[in-house]
Amino acid sequence: MKSRLLAAALALFATPAAVAQPTPQPRPKLIVMISVDQFSADLFAEYRSLWSGGMRRLAQGAVFPSGYQSHSATETCPGHSTILTGARPARTGIIANDWIDQSVARADKQVYCSEDERAPGSTSEDYSVSDIHLRVPTLGDLMRRADPRTRVVAVAGKDRAAVMMSGHDPSQRWFWNDHAFVTDRPGETPAAVTAANQHSALLVARARDAMALPAACESRSRAVAVPGRASPVGTGRFARAAGDEEAFRESPDMDRVTLALAEALREDLRLGEGAATDLLIIGLSATDRIGHEYGTRGSEMCIQLLALDRILGDFFQELDRRGVDFVVALTADHGGLDLPERAGQTGGGPAARVDRALGVTRMGEAIGRRLGLRGPVLRGDGPFGDMWLDRGLPARQRGRVLAEALRAYRTHPQVHSVFTRAEILASPAPSGPPDSWTLLQRIRAGFDPQRSGDFYVVLKPRITPIAAPVTGSVATHGSIWDYDRRVPILFWRRAMTGFEQPLAVETVDIMPTLAGIIGLRLAPGSVDGRCLDLVAGPGTNCPD
Repeated sequence: MKSRLLAAALALFATPAAVAQPTPQPRPKLIVMISVDQFSADLFAEYRSLWSGGMRRLAQGAVFPSGYQSHSATETCPGHSTILTGARPARTGIIANDWIDQSVARADKQVYCSEDERAPGSTSEDYSVSDIHLRVPTLGDLMRRADPRTRVVAVAGKDRAAVMMSGHDPSQRWFWNDHAFVTDRPGETPAAVTAANQHSALLVARARDAMALPAACESRSRAVAVPGRASPVGTGRFARAAGDEEAFRESPDMDRVTLALAEALREDLRLGEGAATDLLIIGLSATDRIGHEYGTRGSEMCIQLLALDRILGDFFQELDRRGVDFVVALTADHGGLDLPERAGQTGGGPAARVDRALGVTRMGEAIGRRLGLRGPVLRGDGPFGDMWLDRGLPARQRGRVLAEALRAYRTHPQVHSVFTRAEILASPAPSGPPDSWTLLQRIRAGFDPQRSGDFYVVLKPRITPIAAPVTGSVATHGSIWDYDRRVPILFWRRAMTGFEQPLAVETVDIMPTLAGIIGLRLAPGSVDGRCLDLVAGPGTNCPD
């Protein structure tokens, strides 16, 4: 008897119990890609406990709180170019919102990232929208190549968000142009767009009372004086006068109408209800505009993020009601830095506005005077980032100007470091976790030999590159520092097992992850990102 019992006990250890393998989910019928402009990882962490709607749903899926827009130029256009291409700006060619191209046949040598500068009369401020500068395909481009039945539709509050995420061959692409939703694609205007524009026009035409201040926002409602501005920031509630289009764009109403149009187009086109997987791309811009106008820590941002939670919840519930099998990915194009005047009041430590002398025009003039040169010697788009030597300089003067420019920037107390073109190109493409990259590696990830400058200027941390916020922005982004690089990356699908992975990942990982979910094979070496395994436990959504 004992021997039989012993044998049975040993058999239990020798033969492992069979582990039930999860049944693979079928490919979703709809991918919903959402980008919330300037939605930093810091904002995600601060407001996460307050959400009860759409953001709460996403936070119960696969959560990567330390996502990275890993490159140095943390601006809207390069950030959006990474999300659905799987490629860093060094590969996409979108190195900034604007760059200098001294070969263009116009006095304005500044080129906007989603313009066609060849169009007659186009300038970086008044331009013809185009995707010609994006050098790589997007997920939507590849999906449509693999299956022409796939529909790819983009709706965004900014043209550069719509263009950079939808790529070269969307079915439809709509973006707000300061007055209405428009497109750069040929074809008739759908009834849904006409209705959305009529509704938006009515909202703008009417005066808006102040929005209610949620209880959670009361502690954040504190007036902060900004030098040069008549009114403080921090206590706003989005009241606006009739006809104030700018205030409309800088309010939760902008995201509300964007999402409403996205849902109307989805319903009209029956996205997610056909034979192939469709892709709906949504670019929500209000968080960015509010961050610029009011900063990231006041009542304005609090009201916005709670409103975003509600309207996303309504949007997802409508997809549920329609029975659409959808997967959602949400991230941001960059983070953001609050205005320096509030940093000292909230334990943030020393922060400052940039010295006017670092403006590229003033620096160029000062260098020219010291060297006895007339005319412009430097070109750029602000006090930091890529800088170009003026092409009109004689070859014998270029070395002198570069040496003097490097000396002038490197000795300024607000400049952290300056890297030359040669130093950047000598650095290998970065690899490994993005939170461990050196500054030079971050710049290399966004450096394009045909478009990038002759040297790159890095300001010290917490220097806001807005010298005088008399009008417009009081706060911004764009730096090489992690408060601008870190963004959340969230995935959700019905019946998935949620988890949180705190280790650093990149926004370039989103595209190969979504490709893996729908079984779309990517050519080896065609992307910089990697597929993230969203299956908690045995099994994977990533290809072998």
